[in-house]
Amino acid sequence: MSGPEIIPFDWQRIWLGDAPPLFLLEIVFRTAVIFLWLLFLLRLTGKRGLAQLSALELVIVIALGSAAGDPLFYPEVPLLHAMLALALVVGFQRVLSRLVVRSETVESFMEGQPVELVRDGVFDVRVLEGANLSREDLFEKLRAQSVMQLGEVRRAYFEQDGTLTVFSHDKNSLPGLPVVPPWDLEKPVVLNPDEPQQGRVACLDCGRVVQVSGLLGACACGGKDGWMVAVVDPLAGPSGV
Repeated sequence: MSGPEIIPFDWQRIWLGDAPPLFLLEIVFRTAVIFLWLLFLLRLTGKRGLAQLSALELVIVIALGSAAGDPLFYPEVPLLHAMLALALVVGFQRVLSRLVVRSETVESFMEGQPVELVRDGVFDVRVLEGANLSREDLFEKLRAQSVMQLGEVRRAYFEQDGTLTVFSHDKNSLPGLPVVPPWDLEKPVVLNPDEPQQGRVACLDCGRVVQVSGLLGACACGGKDGWMVAVVDPLAGPSGV
């Protein structure tokens, strides 16, 4: 069954559709009502709900956007229906927020748990994979915290809200695996395992630093990317070792 014939470049249809011109004024009214109602409901969610976007807040944003959009310009959607849906979404958010505060089990289920990514300059690839991060993702986040090499890092935690918290040595940091320049811009210089080495070297797979005098062996992490010279200041060139 075919619908009504469509006339190309029908300016009445393009600009106004089938609604009478006065419906534009109703759209203004609908938008004002939903906007003020949504603003009132968002104030009820509290500052925490507005400051972060956890999994719960992301669901709220999607649900509110869906419920608030249709009644703005669809005449067949009553305003009270939309207002009730918006109120229910915010009500569910309030209930779940209280449960998150009162129950550690609910909090862990809804928002996850912090993850330790780096300990004393060493990271675990399996932990990164569990947090859905790559080595490059970790290095990028560390560079954003002004970290130049892993020897500076005592602890690094991947928080529940997706931010990285870094605790660094106050001074006199140990040599470590460089994270600057980004490896996509400048590949690390991998040491030849068949040549004797002298000094501190860093594992490219986990950042572990060991003192060597002779041929390089395998790292305790079992990685296969090899070793490079551990440095204190990667940007200082050879003098940064």
